[in-house]
Amino acid sequence: MLETVIVVLHLLGAIGIVVLVLLQQGKGADAGASFGSGASATVFGSQGSATFLSKFTAILAAAFFTTSLGLAYFAKEKAEGLTQVGLPDPAALEVQQKPAVEDVPVLEEQAPASDASDVPEAPEQ
Repeated sequence: MLETVIVVLHLLGAIGIVVLVLLQQGKGADAGASFGSGASATVFGSQGSATFLSKFTAILAAAFFTTSLGLAYFAKEKAEGLTQVGLPDPAALEVQQKPAVEDVPVLEEQAPASDASDVPEAPEQ
């Protein structure tokens, strides 16, 4: 339940950061206000939206970083939980022992057939 809440907050924070960065004006946009473009008379005051949006973006970025750490913690806990289920350790899978020669069954040695009388003849066509 808590993990789902953090995922939702993480996604909303990511979308919010993208929107806030797109709303902010570049540094060169203030030059137009001195020539009467009317950009100085905004909803956020005479200073413009730079301080409000930049502070809110910084707060949202810090929250995004915090939710990223929370999701990493949950991922680590899930990975540790999978090792407790009974799955083999990945390090143990890398080490493979070769079977010893004594473990391989060998047929008793037989003398090769010296005469070809026990070999059937091929039918003629």
